[in-house]
Amino acid sequence: MAIGFNVAIVGATGAVGNEFLRLFEERNFPIASLRLLASARSVGQTATYKGETLTIQEAKPDSFEGIDFAFFSAGASRSRNLVPAAVEAGAIVIDNSSAFRMDPRVPLVVPEVNGNLVDGISRVYAVPNCTAIILLVAVNPLRELGEIERLVVSTYQSASGGGAKVMNELIEETAHEIGALRGLPAEGAKSEKVLPHPYAFNLFSHNTPVNEFGYNEEEWKVIEESRKILDLPELRINVTCVRVPVLRAHSESVTIEFAGEAPSEEQVREALSRAPGVRIVDDRESNTFPMPILASGQGDVLVGRIRKDLSHPSAISMFIAGDQLLKGAALNAVQIAEMVINVGQPYRDEQFV
Repeated sequence: MAIGFNVAIVGATGAVGNEFLRLFEERNFPIASLRLLASARSVGQTATYKGETLTIQEAKPDSFEGIDFAFFSAGASRSRNLVPAAVEAGAIVIDNSSAFRMDPRVPLVVPEVNGNLVDGISRVYAVPNCTAIILLVAVNPLRELGEIERLVVSTYQSASGGGAKVMNELIEETAHEIGALRGLPAEGAKSEKVLPHPYAFNLFSHNTPVNEFGYNEEEWKVIEESRKILDLPELRINVTCVRVPVLRAHSESVTIEFAGEAPSEEQVREALSRAPGVRIVDDRESNTFPMPILASGQGDVLVGRIRKDLSHPSAISMFIAGDQLLKGAALNAVQIAEMVINVGQPYRDEQFV
């Protein structure tokens, strides 16, 4: 491929779509032309890229003629409907939805973990669940210290994981609750309610359906996708996902059980300090550790609270945080595209169409 690509964003008006525009500019992604696509109700809206005003077009099967890279962030059903058309038109697709993550033909890629799967052959790459990405960027470097037998994960997930509507709901509810606490007249919500429970000053189990095993959909995604990404199909992993009233950046409490004796704190710190995409924030003296406010707006996964699990001789515990919209979504997708460019021109995978 010549430098300077024709790029499309499907879901350009969403929270992740906005991050794509910012990242393309910040990282000087080689774009010759940019096509912004969304649902019919968004047609005619505009967005700005490098000072140029671009008009949103409707995402349809015929929207991908001449496109080299198509970045999808519009939900699984939209991806299932449109990704085959994009591939047929000749585009390389990088999909942020869950539509193709567990398809054995589709690489599920976290560049810092399994970037070797970006081989210059595949026409579709799946971006994993945001919680799984943040988890595995922090966990994968510890595999050099011993065989990982089990992960126990509890998450503290931000509004951004549910998209712009959930973020707006949190903002509106918080403003309403603060007004009520101050004795001001209550105002009704301006936007349609998305979540099943009050969000401001509250937390609750992740708002996805619960399966027959008692795990919600988010927890099940993290379990299945982590096994695929790490190529550990029998990995024992238990996950509890909770929605918390934070705008962006997910946090996770993680305990890693090793097959033998747990590595020392010093070994863990050394492995993490060398790992790409990881920044250690672990100051016991000042009681400063990973926080959503520190993780928001930057691309690293923050890792701290590194300590031996005194209840288990083979376990290490830590606390992590990462920006859900960046490393958990848009940044991971752009990194995959950059790796594709560096590998060279992929060829057409007819079996995917």
